[in-house]
Amino acid sequence: MKPILKIVLTSIAVIIIAYILPGVYVNGYITAVTVAIILALLRFIVRPILIILTFPITIMTFGLFLLIINACIILMADFVIEGFTVSSIWIAILFSILLSIFQSILFTILKEDKKS
Repeated sequence: MKPILKIVLTSIAVIIIAYILPGVYVNGYITAVTVAIILALLRFIVRPILIILTFPITIMTFGLFLLIINACIILMADFVIEGFTVSSIWIAILFSILLSIFQSILFTILKEDKKS
């Protein structure tokens, strides 16, 4: 039940960010759920490979290159999903940062509800 709830919360965050951030377009709610699922799969499969391949650059930039890796994952999702559009890599970086902030807030609320 927890992974499904995380996907729903992530899709809500995607819709909110698409509304706030110019340059990000989500076609509808089904597309937002698809974006959440594809991002979870890409983060699970592709992100570790990219981190291993770019480890020296990540060390030299004190981890800031991970923002570029996250933006590349979002652009991969843009390439795969029909109704999801991100206009540039800079917008993808901002989308990644905002998505991380929203997810940490929403997942913290989820953990607090579970403790009660």
